[in-house]
Amino acid sequence: MPRPQDESPRLVSLEEFLAGPPGAFAEINDSVLITAKPQSPEHDLVIRRLATALEYAVDPRGPCREVHSDTPVRLADAESGEKNRRLRVRYPDLMMRDCSDGPYDVQRVARQILLVVEATSEDTVDTDIGVKRELYAREGIPVYLIVHFDKGWQQITEIEECRLDWSGRRYVTRHTHTDALVLTDPVNLAITFADLQSRLPRR
Repeated sequence: MPRPQDESPRLVSLEEFLAGPPGAFAEINDSVLITAKPQSPEHDLVIRRLATALEYAVDPRGPCREVHSDTPVRLADAESGEKNRRLRVRYPDLMMRDCSDGPYDVQRVARQILLVVEATSEDTVDTDIGVKRELYAREGIPVYLIVHFDKGWQQITEIEECRLDWSGRRYVTRHTHTDALVLTDPVNLAITFADLQSRLPRR
């Protein structure tokens, strides 16, 4: 949504961001604070179900894995000549990180992320399939899942599984899931779209 002409962008410095609690800010692009909008119940439900599925998919005998939702991630700075226009921070809908590399740290967590998920909405779809796809690839995050909804934003139509092409630091769509999400890496996971949108969680 365009800003009114008389409204100046709200700039956030790195020092200001780090001084506040994790939930003090919304996403930040090139140091400009992006106004956050509440998500729909359908969006929230899918993210909660998928977060639970990912957590249950983690092998307790295997490497340390943690799932986070709507948690800040500092990305590589923008290539700007102005120091006060470089900060980039995103709050992915979901991410799974390698916690064997140490505790969560907003400054370092991007390098620990094994999988990141964004569920599209009417207000974020262009960013999710464009800007974020580019930013996450530049960070070297191996897997990016994009959850797509129908025109009414009520039902999942597909989940796009993007895998990193290491030669160009870009994502390639390796599979488009249409009825169920099935993964073998970084965890073994199989969950139907019906379960992702069920009002009652799987037992």
